[in-house]
Amino acid sequence: MLNWLRGLLARPEPRIDPERWRRVATGLPWVAALDPARDARLCTLAARFLATKAITPVDGLQLDDDDRCALAAVCCLPLLEFGAEGLHGWSELIVYPAAFRVERRHTDAGDIVGLDVVHEGEDELIGEAWDHGPLVLSWADVQSDIADPTAGFCVAAHEMAHKLDILDGAMDGTPPLPRDWQRRWAHDFQRAYDAFVETVDAGHDTAIDPYAAECPEEFFAVCTEYHFSDPGLLRSAFPEVAAHLARFYGPPPLA
Repeated sequence: MLNWLRGLLARPEPRIDPERWRRVATGLPWVAALDPARDARLCTLAARFLATKAITPVDGLQLDDDDRCALAAVCCLPLLEFGAEGLHGWSELIVYPAAFRVERRHTDAGDIVGLDVVHEGEDELIGEAWDHGPLVLSWADVQSDIADPTAGFCVAAHEMAHKLDILDGAMDGTPPLPRDWQRRWAHDFQRAYDAFVETVDAGHDTAIDPYAAECPEEFFAVCTEYHFSDPGLLRSAFPEVAAHLARFYGPPPLA
């Protein structure tokens, strides 16, 4: 047993071949814009991702080693300040060729006491993060985000925000934070979210994707996308939220 533990402790840290990392990083605008220290940190995180997560392409999709490295890099971008703890609690990334359909089933209380109404249907998604299960992405949409990195979309960052959100046991738009910061975060995000919902409900145009009005956790995830893909717009629309995200994720690479 002692020898087994020594062998475990002596295992080298996972690494990505430097030539591969440079080749992949050059093709990812957010990564290419990082300073050397943050680039090295992201490379370490991506290596940990590749060593600990199964990347499973489905529906005939083929991914080569560079593709897998790119997926690890974009998924780890939101962890640059938070660290590898953000990878805890799940073990698989499932990648569809394009948008995918999922069956939904939920139950609402009916008008008659004791009579519930069951709703069933299908949703078409480009990403999904299960509370304690896999992260799911559309490869076509990841590639689209890479091709147009300032368009306000980054599905990998969106779903990773959900993974960070659930680490404290509650999907509520607030990731694990020190107590004082958590209180300020919750106050500022809730105020911004409430004002945003009022704008959407009134039928007015919004600066960011109106999907952010769905619930506080989607507001956090959508704002995360803008932090990486259009930080100027986010800062203009929600300065307090943008400040929190800049502290949590670090400076936006494309600021």
